[in-house]
Order: sequence, then C-alpha cells, then structure tokens
Amino acid sequence: MTTPPEPPLPPGRRPGRKLGPIAPTVGSAHRAWLGPMRHSYLASGLTLSDLSSRVRFAKSKLSELLRGVGLYPRWEIVYSLAMELGMPNWPLYRLWCQAAFDAHKSSEWVDDCTERTTILTATHTAPPLDHRAFRELVEMDYHLFAQAFLDDDQSDAAVSDTFDILWLSWDDALASQDTRRYGWNVLRATVMARTPHRDGRPELGMAAFDTVVLQSLTNPADRLNQITESMRLFTAISRLPAHQLDVMVLRRLYGLPAENVSALLGVPLAAVRSDERHAIRFLESLLCPPPPTDEGNTP
Repeated sequence: MTTPPEPPLPPGRRPGRKLGPIAPTVGSAHRAWLGPMRHSYLASGLTLSDLSSRVRFAKSKLSELLRGVGLYPRWEIVYSLAMELGMPNWPLYRLWCQAAFDAHKSSEWVDDCTERTTILTATHTAPPLDHRAFRELVEMDYHLFAQAFLDDDQSDAAVSDTFDILWLSWDDALASQDTRRYGWNVLRATVMARTPHRDGRPELGMAAFDTVVLQSLTNPADRLNQITESMRLFTAISRLPAHQLDVMVLRRLYGLPAENVSALLGVPLAAVRSDERHAIRFLESLLCPPPPTDEGNTP
C-alpha cells in the first residue's frame, strides 16, 4: 500500500542510526501493518535503543522487524511494540494474522505465538467515532470498486483491510489535506495489491460478468456477445492512467453521478469531468479508430 511520507525527527530526538527501508521482498499483506508501525515509530521520538530497553528485544532484531527482514515476527513482539507506540491492537492483530497466513504460517503457529496475549488481543475495541462515520459513508462504494477487480471473498477482504489500515493510520488521515482522498488511496493500493495484472495493467475481467446491460439480457447468444464486447472494453479501460480508470469504473460501470465520484475520491468535480472526457477520447481512438485512407486513389 501507499504509506504516508516518513515524518521528520521530533524536536530533541537523538538521531541514532537511520532505519533502513522496507525490504522489497515484503508482501502487500505484511506491508499493510508494517507501514503504519514504522510511521508510528518514526513519529514517536524514540530511538531503536529506547525501544529495545522498553520491550526487552535486541536492537538489531527490532531493526530487522521494522524493515521486514528475516523470519515473520511472532505476535508477542509485534503486540509489545504496538503498546509502546500507542497503536490499536485489534486492527493490527487482524492484519498480522492475514500476513502470517500469506507467509505460509500454520494456524497452530498463529495460535501458539498469540497464546500469552489472547485475552488482550481478542478484546474487540471500537474504532474512533469519526472513523466509524467515515466507514458508513463510503463502505458501499468501496465495495463496488473492489468488485470490479476481485471476486466476492477477495473484495470483502480488501475493503475490510482498508478500514483496518485506516484505523492504524487514522491520525495521519485526519491530518492529510483530504481524508476522503487519503482513504481512497489506501483502498486503491489494497485492491490493486490483490488484483491480477497483465503487462503491468490490472485485469478487469470480473467486471465483464456484472454489468447492468448484461443483467438485462436473457438470450444466451446476446449475453455471450455482450460479455465479449464488455471484456474488450474493460481491457481497453485497464490501459488508462489510474485516476481516469477509477473515474470510468465508478461512472460508466456503476453509473455513479459525477458529484458522488468527486466526493468519494476527494477531488474537484471539474477534475472528475476532465478525467472522464480524456478517458472517453482515448477509448474511442482505441476501440473505434477512423477508417484508413486510401492514398493511392487520391487524384
């Protein structure tokens, strides 16, 4: 996912040794909780030495954990760090579990390394009130966007992860220029991390089977022709720049009014209309090119 820029050193913080970047081999599920944890650490005013003395874990191991290097970390140490950094443990635990399974850890391993913190971990705490209000406002439309790229289970998981990630970084979301735009960036990154890509472009194949036009057809031949046409269109849409693709999915696939898309993405209405115009021109040039001219017959 796209994480917020790393904050500057707080006043009075000893610089210490600079924390290296997240390892390129770290998967998207692991990054989902590691990015917010790194950001919390860098904004905390603590050095690795400070953190090491508080959680009683070697400084070198903490550095590895915060860069995603080495073995996938056990929950006990992640939980200890979260408590020191003031991070909510409930969304962190859910994201940590998912990443553990993605790292091919067994259910027995997950249960074993969470046994000492089971009561605290299993306590479902509520997110901030404004986070809950934001979720109620956008969740349905977030599901629509995710379903254009993913099957039902994957899209549900992507949206759930999005709100967990936002919970972990909610202070940053509120401090951003536009919370709606911040939230959309998190959703998009989470969905795209799960979406199959071909030649670097996201596949919209799932969307071809869930269009309003297709649902209105009853003749099998007509439905097959419509699916073929839709897949051709969606393959072309996948070639659009990210912001134009988002607008076209929301406007043309699901028919959301431009004003709703503007509010959902956190961008001006004029930008939505401009993106749609440019996208339509590109798609028309790709799908309906002008007939070739026969220069040989020119008098």
